[in-house]
Amino acid sequence: MTVEPGDNGESAISNARPRWRSIREWVVVIALALLAAFALRAVVVQTYFIPSHSMAPTLEVGDRLMVYKLAFRIGQVDRGDLVVFNRPPSVADSQLKDFVKRVIGLPGERVQAIDGVVHIDNVPLREGYLPPNVSTGDFGPLVVPNDQLFVMGDNRANSRDSRWFGPIDVDLLVGEVFVRIWPLSNIGRP
Repeated sequence: MTVEPGDNGESAISNARPRWRSIREWVVVIALALLAAFALRAVVVQTYFIPSHSMAPTLEVGDRLMVYKLAFRIGQVDRGDLVVFNRPPSVADSQLKDFVKRVIGLPGERVQAIDGVVHIDNVPLREGYLPPNVSTGDFGPLVVPNDQLFVMGDNRANSRDSRWFGPIDVDLLVGEVFVRIWPLSNIGRP
């Protein structure tokens, strides 16, 4: 009498082991991928949603952005950078946790607006990112303290920014906006 494979149940047992091993391997791969994604989000990049018109027309309500969180750990902040920062302590009444604004004044600089034009150290600031004929309400002068930045929204008539809450500590910076990922029709660097 000959015994066929599977007659005594050996084949079923040997098939179950590779299947279990395959499932276990997939679980490990998925867990490692999730861990890597969370680590990447915590340290390198994060997405943000624009909830207000304060940066219009550069950024519109509903835009989604990718923010490079290491930008200011390995580089420096430059005038004109679009930055995400944690809510300043003086804005406790806001429900927003993070803000997006443009860096206008750097530490030690004298910032003011005269006749609708922003001036840095008494020199008019060229703001090519603003639409023509945008006027900034007069303010200042104010000297930006060390380790702080003066930030403003591009929608000068409708932005709560450093004109309202003062310069922000560089420690509040989360990162630099480097790409708009939504809507697809406007994908790219804002």
